[in-house]
Amino acid sequence: MSLSGELIAFFGLALVAILGGVLLITLTKVVHMVIALVFTFLSIAGIYMVLSAEFVAIVQILIYSGAITIVMLFGIMLTKHQESDEPAKGGWGKLSLLAAIGGFAVAVYLGIYNLDIPVQPTALHEENTKQIGIELFSKYVIPFEVMSVLLLVALVGAIVLAKKDDEEEDQS
Repeated sequence: MSLSGELIAFFGLALVAILGGVLLITLTKVVHMVIALVFTFLSIAGIYMVLSAEFVAIVQILIYSGAITIVMLFGIMLTKHQESDEPAKGGWGKLSLLAAIGGFAVAVYLGIYNLDIPVQPTALHEENTKQIGIELFSKYVIPFEVMSVLLLVALVGAIVLAKKDDEEEDQS
């Protein structure tokens, strides 16, 4: 394995993604957790760029880093969130978290190191957006449309539930 800029970028982005995930678990303030999640989403988008999946990277940035994060922040700000200071975890909690992360890293490293994948020439990075569009709107058009209807029903349901809560507060 030779050291290249692509490998350095991959390891740097992977480190940021892991760090964002660990911060997401360990932070106590919800807004800080969302910011850690944004770092994780952006680094995963960077990994997609390194892997020549530009379309998936842009969708990752637009949908996850943009829309989902904004929806989460609005949800946090619009709900009656009671900020309670939980007691900080002791040294054993942090030590066990560090041991679990280290064990997981060793298991993943050994699993990947012992994996033997034959190298095959591929042309996946050539016109990948066109290939995704052809697959999505030929083979998978029905599941795509079913998901859009399901998301619309969920949006209408959320509006109805929010409106019922407002009507109950007005009556009180």
